[in-house]
Amino acid sequence: MSIKSDLWIRRMAEEHGMIEPFESRQVRENGDGRIISFGTSSYGYDVRCAADFKIFTNINSAVVDPKAFDESSFVDKQGDVCIIPPNSFALARTVEYFRIPRNVLTVCLGKSTYARCGIIVNVTPLEPEWEGHVTLEFSNTTPLPAKIYANEGVAQMLFFESDEE
Repeated sequence: MSIKSDLWIRRMAEEHGMIEPFESRQVRENGDGRIISFGTSSYGYDVRCAADFKIFTNINSAVVDPKAFDESSFVDKQGDVCIIPPNSFALARTVEYFRIPRNVLTVCLGKSTYARCGIIVNVTPLEPEWEGHVTLEFSNTTPLPAKIYANEGVAQMLFFESDEE
């Protein structure tokens, strides 16, 4: 299994729609100035977070049960910024839509910009032939509120091609 380069990522995005919308280079600024980078990097693709968030709250004092998760434990928020309470988490999705090829497994790692602030980005692997917007989970490991920026880079996707079909 080998990691795929920026050349492969560009070709697959432009010719096969693997990533939409697709940015062929690293974007580090917009009209308002410096942003957290997104787009193609040397061996990966930095994804953006969309502006729809689900922030976990304990107002109902519910037990967190992965077999019967209580949706009322979330507060919906839309906006350019999401404030995650201390020692809590939020869910979001990528701006980008992915179409993963049959022979590729995709792994997501958080960006160091957020890691240095105690924010962990968790994403399960994107399996071969999976398609859709990726669900992002942001854990605020700090005792302080933490800020996530929509439409800016939050994590890097790495693409691994299988040795076998």
